Amino acid sequence: MEHLALHPLARARRAAGLSQEQLAAGVRAAAARRGLRSGTDASRVRKWERGIRPDEDSQTYIAEALGLSADNIDGPWPAWLPLTDTGVVPLGPHATVPALREALRTVDRRTFLTVSSAALTTLTADWAAAGAAPAVPDQLAGASDLVDVLETTARQLAAADLVHHPHTSRLLREHLATVTDLLERGRVGATTRHRLHTLAADIAHALAWRRFDNGDTAHAAQYWIAALHNSHATGDTDRGAGLISDLAYQAAWQGDHVLAGQLLAHTLTRATHPAARSLLQLRLARTHAARHETRPALRALAAAEKHLGQAAGDRPAWCEWLSDADLAVDSGQTLLDLGDTARAHQLVTAGERLLPSSRGKTRGIFLAYRAASHLDLKEPEAAAAAATQSLQLTRRIHAPRCLRLIEALLPRFQPYQQTPGVNELLHLAAA
Repeated sequence: MEHLALHPLARARRAAGLSQEQLAAGVRAAAARRGLRSGTDASRVRKWERGIRPDEDSQTYIAEALGLSADNIDGPWPAWLPLTDTGVVPLGPHATVPALREALRTVDRRTFLTVSSAALTTLTADWAAAGAAPAVPDQLAGASDLVDVLETTARQLAAADLVHHPHTSRLLREHLATVTDLLERGRVGATTRHRLHTLAADIAHALAWRRFDNGDTAHAAQYWIAALHNSHATGDTDRGAGLISDLAYQAAWQGDHVLAGQLLAHTLTRATHPAARSLLQLRLARTHAARHETRPALRALAAAEKHLGQAAGDRPAWCEWLSDADLAVDSGQTLLDLGDTARAHQLVTAGERLLPSSRGKTRGIFLAYRAASHLDLKEPEAAAAAATQSLQLTRRIHAPRCLRLIEALLPRFQPYQQTPGVNELLHLAAA
């Protein structure tokens, strides 16, 4: 945690591989490109790194010298500076607030943000090796009334209809900033602090999925990492395993099945609830299948089915949605990757029909999977019908990740333009 104890400018400078003199030279060069002169030297950089605030022009030059866009200057000094060059705040006893600050800080930047796979693997390995957090004693705590309000409104905002996400996401971010401020001040009792960590994990988790659904994978990862830090602070290892498995799901979605497998391996060392283990095994099966590892994939599917059968109604909130429908569809997708097309199609179709109507976004994804399985069976008419349903649904509920699945399927329909329903689908997609 020594890295986090440094001044943000020193962290950013080191991340850029610059000495104090080199940063000073970069600042002078940035001023010169504007026809101006800066007297910045290593001594002035040292003063900035000890707490002296640079003026607004110097901040612009600092950003340029660090290789950052002026768009990064989106807050007061030094809050706009990045906390880490890897995109991953390391696990530690004082890392919860920095992880939240990093997610809140970077989420609106227009510059390209990357999250290091190696740093992410190290973070999850540290989580897997860490002992359980100490139990939280029952104490009276201040700010509990405010926490009541934040918990209630955050639940309502997270549950809002997809069409309202642009507005509710902004409000959720404001809630998360308030929670972060309360945690940073440290003037609350242990029970209230536990509630704040839980709430921070809840909000960050919801925002992570929204960013992921919009294709903003780097910022989604920042939110998942922040949620992981805060769930670790509460000692909720099943929740932590679930958050890491979400990061693995995103890695798999991006085609990085090696990273996904590494992350999931860490989750299974500590998850205990049967529903949690079922979800982890199901995602592991998909990862093995994508790498054509047939036996491990089938073993993981069998384990997922066994654990789901053992899961009672009292499940962790973050995986209470897991159902026979999810098991069937993901099992079908696994078999599809393994080449068992007919059985895969049966499972995907059955799972999509089992899904409750309330899960519209998931239904859109399942319909896209069903369309793909029909195409694999050389059944273009049925595939077009499923893809059309998915496209209409995803446009109605504003689910961009589902829409991208259908768009990826469209080239496969080109050879079947004389088949009933295919031209209608292609015209609908082009509209």
